[in-house]
Amino acid sequence: MHEFSLCESILDSIAEQARRHGFRRVRRVVLDIGELANVELEALRFAFEITRCDTLAATAELTIIERPGRVDCADCARSGVVHTHFDPCPHCGSHRWRLTGGHELRIRELEVE
Repeated sequence: MHEFSLCESILDSIAEQARRHGFRRVRRVVLDIGELANVELEALRFAFEITRCDTLAATAELTIIERPGRVDCADCARSGVVHTHFDPCPHCGSHRWRLTGGHELRIRELEVE
């Protein structure tokens, strides 16, 4: 389960921000996660519960904002939403599209003390 290593990286980033900005505790972590980022959200929540122990985020609430897969189609020049890497363009049915969103995983917001 790579979600554990993702959580460790998230907590490392939080610790770095704490060193830079001098906060001692994290009350809430808000993540943007793309629908096409290959992250199992329930597994990530479980991994966060375990990996946050003995860190600045030991009691932090985790909020996940899921972002849809967004594409620009090379054939019809329109933008649209897809739910898998194999979906056709929702407008013309082409598979010649470029992924423009929905693959991200980033810390959007921290509520700290």
